[in-house]
Amino acid sequence: MFFKMGVSFVFLGMFLRKKSNKSGSVSIQIISKHRGKYTVEQTIGSSSNEQELQKLWFLGKQEIERLASQSQLFVSANDAQVEQVFDTLQNASIKTIGPEIIFGKIYDHIGFNTIQEDLFRHLVIARLTFPLSKLKTIEYLYRYQGVHLDIDAVYRFLDKLNNKLKEQVEALAFAHTQKVLGGHISVVFYDMTTLYFEASDEDDLRKAGFSKDGKHQNPQIYLGLLVGLGGYAIGYDIFEGSIYEGHTLVPFLEKIALRFNLNKPIVVADAGLLSNENIKTLEEKQYQYIIGARLKNEPQKVKQKILAKPLSNGEVIIIPKANETRLIVAYANNRAIKDEYNRKRGLQRLEKQIKAGKLTKSNINNKGYNKYLKMEGNISIEIDYEKFNSDNCWDGLKGYITNTKLSGKDVIENYKNLWHIEKAFRMSKTDLRIRPIYHRLKHRIEAHICISFTAYCIYKELERVLYKEKSTLSVKKAAELTQNMYQINYTLPESKHTKSSLLKMDEQQALLYQIIQKNF
Repeated sequence: MFFKMGVSFVFLGMFLRKKSNKSGSVSIQIISKHRGKYTVEQTIGSSSNEQELQKLWFLGKQEIERLASQSQLFVSANDAQVEQVFDTLQNASIKTIGPEIIFGKIYDHIGFNTIQEDLFRHLVIARLTFPLSKLKTIEYLYRYQGVHLDIDAVYRFLDKLNNKLKEQVEALAFAHTQKVLGGHISVVFYDMTTLYFEASDEDDLRKAGFSKDGKHQNPQIYLGLLVGLGGYAIGYDIFEGSIYEGHTLVPFLEKIALRFNLNKPIVVADAGLLSNENIKTLEEKQYQYIIGARLKNEPQKVKQKILAKPLSNGEVIIIPKANETRLIVAYANNRAIKDEYNRKRGLQRLEKQIKAGKLTKSNINNKGYNKYLKMEGNISIEIDYEKFNSDNCWDGLKGYITNTKLSGKDVIENYKNLWHIEKAFRMSKTDLRIRPIYHRLKHRIEAHICISFTAYCIYKELERVLYKEKSTLSVKKAAELTQNMYQINYTLPESKHTKSSLLKMDEQQALLYQIIQKNF
């Protein structure tokens, strides 16, 4: 919690108390103490929302000061004026300004402010600070930022968000990424993830299919993401849920290359995109590529070469293949430890399922650790421990297929950058909460992803600047800090001029604000 239970602000015998209610809400009370007896002088209000409680706490402090001033026999003219100002304040006078002065500043810096849609701006910034449903986002914007939106107006806006806006967002993201990377994009990284829906119905876009998240029963779509070095966004595309992910790479790459005049960058993708068809098409279109290899699927002669001599940590072997391609194999001790751990965990899961009688003949396949299962006669399912033990020779080995002229170590270093795109998906699914998707209509689904992609671009830019400034703040922490950066609006008693002032920030908030002011 932002503040602790009990006394936190004391003035002339009165103090604020935070009291938990049976309903789950919390009340902010002004308490006085006289001759050892505590009395509730006033209840400022109650809420179950942390930000609302912080506002009530602030108002409580002001009320204590006001009550204390009334107890004085003589009140100066200046004090009276100040008191008059505070008497005019309402809840609506205090507004959460942090998201706008932090993320809004970056939004403008990247160029998204050229999109003449205020609602789009609100939805993007809200996704960075409070990634909620559209209905709850509207409530948040109204309560904390004084923005009045109607849910029907939001849905109408989502319906009219078309490919033109997606193209604008991508163009701005690409220009920014190009600038960050020194004007030249020589390597691109591509990967896909599944996004599932909390709905049972399929349609032309939402299809049931293989889900990397184990949500096979939910309608889903594929999201393809293309980024540059460091994970800076270039573009994205949406595919129906039943498509084979390997069929998405080349068409998407060609579309992006044509739009932004990408001059045949090296394409890096994981093993899920590895297919003879993809490799053939990439070569025909004169792309260089680095794609994760499935070593156990290689021909027997190649596997024998890989296993002929045990490799030491960091050692690399290169095996020539057809059409001037190479198979690069590297060994790492930490990967070996991880592989062994995962194999043993998979084995334990199988043993537990067999003991519980949950495995049948239908479970015997080559999916995951089910490859260690076998039939004993026509009756029982058993684990092939010999096969399990023989697999340990592959622990620590990782393969890469490439047609580049790069050294083995350079190939590996480039491939390692794929973790940025994996992080992008992870961040989108957690910090930005891009899934699950509750929308049913195609236009609204596309709009939701466009908003999330824009938010990701802002996220990455803040991450870059925090790293440049050697700040210990994470983007997630920065987002939390913005939630209680307040602005107060007041009217001067004589001139009647309305003014706005930022309330004093804590040390971390002030540091974040300084970094933003310096860089944007």
